[in-house]
Amino acid sequence: MPSLVITGAHVVPVQGDPFNGTVLVGDGRITALGTSVTIPADAEVLDAGGRWLLPGLIDAHTHLGVHEEGEGWAGNDTNELTDPVTAAVRAIDAINPADIGFDDALAGGITTVNVNPGSGNAIGGLTVAVHTHGRVVDDMVLRSPSGLKSALGENPKRVYGDKKQAPSTRLGTAAVIRTAFVEARNYLDRHDFAEPGKPPPARDLTMEALGLVLRGTIPWRQHSHRADDIVTAVRIADEFGYRLVIDHGTEAHLVADLLASKGIPVLIGPLFTSRSKVELRSRSLSTPGRLAAAGVQISIITDHPVVPINFLVHQATLSIKEGLDRDTALRAITINPARVLGVDDRVGSIAVGKSADLVLWTGDPLDVLQRADTVFIGGREVYRYDEVGRAGVVAPR
Repeated sequence: MPSLVITGAHVVPVQGDPFNGTVLVGDGRITALGTSVTIPADAEVLDAGGRWLLPGLIDAHTHLGVHEEGEGWAGNDTNELTDPVTAAVRAIDAINPADIGFDDALAGGITTVNVNPGSGNAIGGLTVAVHTHGRVVDDMVLRSPSGLKSALGENPKRVYGDKKQAPSTRLGTAAVIRTAFVEARNYLDRHDFAEPGKPPPARDLTMEALGLVLRGTIPWRQHSHRADDIVTAVRIADEFGYRLVIDHGTEAHLVADLLASKGIPVLIGPLFTSRSKVELRSRSLSTPGRLAAAGVQISIITDHPVVPINFLVHQATLSIKEGLDRDTALRAITINPARVLGVDDRVGSIAVGKSADLVLWTGDPLDVLQRADTVFIGGREVYRYDEVGRAGVVAPR
């Protein structure tokens, strides 16, 4: 495969100062970048003509492919609402790469997403980080699993309260989570301290999934909006010693000092929603800036399809309007979510050795009048905007 060279670009690496120059791609990875790069004789050269070149954007909390748009109940596989503990279910098993949302992601300059189960259960299941273009989901995977989803607050309380079974309260939800972790710790101990010569205990997929969290292999992805629920999430994480990520964090600014002191990242959003339930009464575009100012590492999320995924960058733009630092806003949709997903060695910035997930923008992506013009994943062009047809052209999967 010949090398790809993008010249004449305003390059924004995210980790490093912007410059006007060249990025060289070989075998799907970035091999060189700078103001003076030697171009191989057989390279395919693309003159950016001053367009802005950024790493592909990343949304760390979506239901892309498991909650398909335009499919009604048939395309909704977000929640297995038959048990409050469904740690063994895996989002990857329900992702349909043909979901039109993947095309919207490319049009929005998004090349990586994390796909989560829903928040109806106290423990919802395993998440997966994938690229946004492909025919077979296994070929799109960056990391599987990338986390274990859990929910506190209104959703599990409502779902199981309506069924007249536990957990129907916040204290019941916390008890379900604690009980599951105690059982998982006992399961791990039985395996770790099994008597020599005797067969180990029978496998349990639920306990194995929880064990990945207890051993620190993957983070605990805690859906929580209200400040008291966030504090409960911290309390349980401290009890069991696992790595915590706060998803949504609508009232996280009220306990920002606590989160900052413990180094707990917040995936803030969605931000383009109405205050449709009590937990969202404090929803504000000023929250990202307030969290960042307090020293909390933030990522901005859409929760697609709650907010259409191609609006990810616009949430960042409006957060800047309400006080978020511009550089932090870019990190919140690139390198920060990459860190949360454990894939920052591969994506999230333009650097030698990383995957050539690149997006040419017509101008500054934080200007709402600019668009993603050309998108590359692994150095392959997967999307191009057709100015004549006024539409995006997606490469065959």
